Amino acid sequence: MSNIRPASSSPQIIPVILCGGSGTRLWPLSRAGFPKQFLVLSADGSNQSLFQQAIGRVHAVGGNNVSLGKTIIVTNEEHRFLALDQLRELKSQYPALSAALLLEPSGRNTAPALTLAALYAQDQSVGTNGDSLDSSDTSDPILVVTPADQTVTNPAAFTKALAKSIEIAQTGAIAILGITPSAPETGYGYIKVQNQASTDNDYTVERFVEKPNEANAKQYLADGGYFWNGGMFVLKASVWLAALKEFRSDILSATESAWNGKVVDTSGDAQFIRPAKELFNAIPSESIDYAVIEKCPGKLPIKMVELDAGWNDLGAWDAVWQVGKQDAQGNVSSGDTLVSNSKNSLIHASSRLVSAVGVENLIIVETADAVLVADRKNSQDVKNIVAQLEAQKREEKSLHRKVARPWGWYDSVDEGERFKVKRIQVKPGASLSLQMHHHRAEHWIVVKGTAEITNGDQVLLLNENQSTYIPQGQTHRLANPGKTPLEIIEVQSGSYLGEDDIVRFEDTYGRS
Repeated sequence: MSNIRPASSSPQIIPVILCGGSGTRLWPLSRAGFPKQFLVLSADGSNQSLFQQAIGRVHAVGGNNVSLGKTIIVTNEEHRFLALDQLRELKSQYPALSAALLLEPSGRNTAPALTLAALYAQDQSVGTNGDSLDSSDTSDPILVVTPADQTVTNPAAFTKALAKSIEIAQTGAIAILGITPSAPETGYGYIKVQNQASTDNDYTVERFVEKPNEANAKQYLADGGYFWNGGMFVLKASVWLAALKEFRSDILSATESAWNGKVVDTSGDAQFIRPAKELFNAIPSESIDYAVIEKCPGKLPIKMVELDAGWNDLGAWDAVWQVGKQDAQGNVSSGDTLVSNSKNSLIHASSRLVSAVGVENLIIVETADAVLVADRKNSQDVKNIVAQLEAQKREEKSLHRKVARPWGWYDSVDEGERFKVKRIQVKPGASLSLQMHHHRAEHWIVVKGTAEITNGDQVLLLNENQSTYIPQGQTHRLANPGKTPLEIIEVQSGSYLGEDDIVRFEDTYGRS
């Protein structure tokens, strides 16, 4: 590791959004197929998802001699189109926004994820012969690393803390944002700092402390000098790679091997980068904290910048209640709800009227296919229900009734023995894969728009109120050639109606 150097005046900042995780403690709204980072769970009434908010917070630091580079999104292969769709929604707010999506074939925790981002950042900063593009800090960009599933209520305070962290990172040190604690929280790790702070609220990190019990957490607040670790880091790409080489060279070498075997897909309007699957799956699973950060005090330069910005990681429904807009009785309601004689409860309705009468300290969350009722103090234990769903192999663990797809969505509106009814919407210009099913036939009825249908050797156009039949085993495709959304009703019939009974022959989205 190099010694700390004076900061240069114009660093290049690379936002790194860690977009993994399934948010099981926010079931039934958060599911493996549509996890919490893509949900709108805003404390300020915003219609942006947590993922979109994370991108916006980092981009707010741009300007004032700060150059923002391409945003790096590290996410799961299965979530790539969710991320892409939400990135597109941000284009009107951030016209210059561009992103590379690094797609993990499996979850290996945050240390390999950050290593992928650092390797990508360095690849973008050197010429084809391996030489730096220039002599400024753009040849060694600063990574601003944040999870995608957090929220803050004071964005200006966040921007100020982030700007200070960037100044620290320019010197070659690691900067970590430490959350000003508001309660003796037992669900977070803590950062212990040396008592003397500068005028800008940055501290030298003394040590890191694991999640404490309640008694120790209360003592930390009484003693002072302890902050929550929110998992947000600012450091140069070279600093991360050098620190990882020193502390966990096995993770570095394994990730480099997977990165060297990557496949780059730039066929669409985004850049998908896939590390070599088998090599990536062999990387040791470890967090940024355990692999490097907690080993730095006394060995490598590491500073903490205090963050007092109304931060919350929304780790459970009780946290969503805490940051929500409460009425005079302490209730937080969203959707079509009626509440009477109730206190300090969260009532969330997704698809129908939900009423609460005479309840206190409850979590009530309704979706089209599931309802959760929990005591607020036990909201962390929602993960136990998810574990039961997994053990029973129930679809409600992973999928909502309405499922997003890169071409649009489908909603399973009814199901019985040997039949299933879906409402399907296809975006203008989009198409499903050319496919067939071994165990089911399908009837399609167009209710809105125009459908181009491949049915075996035939290609036909259907308009509203027209229909067709797809026999079992027939190769077929549904496409929308128009400029407005296409909607159809699909009636499936057969001996097996699972989503895995699909054989894809051609696919626009690389799923064949």
